Amino acid sequence: MRDVAVLFGGPSPEHDVSVLTGLQAAHELLRAGRRVIGIYWTKMGTFVEIDPSLEAGAFVDGAPKGSTPLTLSVGEPGGFVAEGGRLRGARTLEIDAIVLCTHGGPGEDGTLQGALDLAGIPYTGPSVAGAALGMDKLAFGSVMVGASIPSLPRVQLAESTTEVGFGGPYIVKPRFGGSSIGIDVVADLDVAVARLGVNVHLANGAVLEPYRPDLADLQIAVRTSPTRQLSAVERPLRSGAGAGEILGYADKYVGGEGMASAPRELPAQISEARRAEIESLAHRVAEVTGIRGVTRIDFLANDDELYVNEINTIPGSLARYLFIEPPVPFLSLLDDLVAEAKSAPTHRYSVAGADGLVLRGAASIAAKLA
Repeated sequence: MRDVAVLFGGPSPEHDVSVLTGLQAAHELLRAGRRVIGIYWTKMGTFVEIDPSLEAGAFVDGAPKGSTPLTLSVGEPGGFVAEGGRLRGARTLEIDAIVLCTHGGPGEDGTLQGALDLAGIPYTGPSVAGAALGMDKLAFGSVMVGASIPSLPRVQLAESTTEVGFGGPYIVKPRFGGSSIGIDVVADLDVAVARLGVNVHLANGAVLEPYRPDLADLQIAVRTSPTRQLSAVERPLRSGAGAGEILGYADKYVGGEGMASAPRELPAQISEARRAEIESLAHRVAEVTGIRGVTRIDFLANDDELYVNEINTIPGSLARYLFIEPPVPFLSLLDDLVAEAKSAPTHRYSVAGADGLVLRGAASIAAKLA
């Protein structure tokens, strides 16, 4: 019998939150008697095998003592290979599927997903395309507009930007990123452009949106296995009297258990009509984006307006706390994710059509270059 692996960490600003999510998943599987392999992705981008029963404090200074270095091998056969010591050779980890608990960066933008596809390892969560779309705020917003799904205007921000088609104040966001990291509220376009030179999180691109303080956050999760199911709607709350203008990173994650311990109103006290509207739009977003695994969809709303804002394709704590109507135990959520990963891999590559016909007719390459 092969083992279930839980992979977390990674070279991302959300590294620490990823560790919390990964340990929550690993500990829950261990409590149920599952055979679990812990894979820690360090801030430097290397992989190590770790004891899945460790607590968060073991990762404060990086890879815990006693970790075993791993190499990810692609091709056939592919997989994670543990380095051997003097008394034993290298060994390939026997993995049924990987539960991905990687937030932000290459763990959620399709990079890791593509590597695992090449290695032939089943994994939970989005496909390469789904991850890339969810991480690209400009592309996601364009898809929403193209599908006639209500969303606020969103444009690319560059040093050459002189007009955007809507008035300030504005929100400046990293084009590729999540969890409110690197987001600024600015009064005018000149200040927004100036942020490009000082905000490190905008180095790979930025988007600009209108700042609407009258709109509040509402969120819902979607899981796709065994069938598509929606969670309750939540209203995330800001932390205390000193809370900022927008729902920030600290509001969401700094509470000891990642998103699971963040302040919230759950279920959100909204009208049944608004709840039905959110659920309808959630199904529509799931269809358009090809959601897989567990995804959280973030909305902005007031009494009269409702907009889809973003999706989080690997949400903090895997959004386990949202499935209360009906309740879904965390273990059931994890088991269903693993079953989906094994039964419906994200991609199967094919060489159909590569039969050598073109190569046989190519003659001399040297002659074609002459």
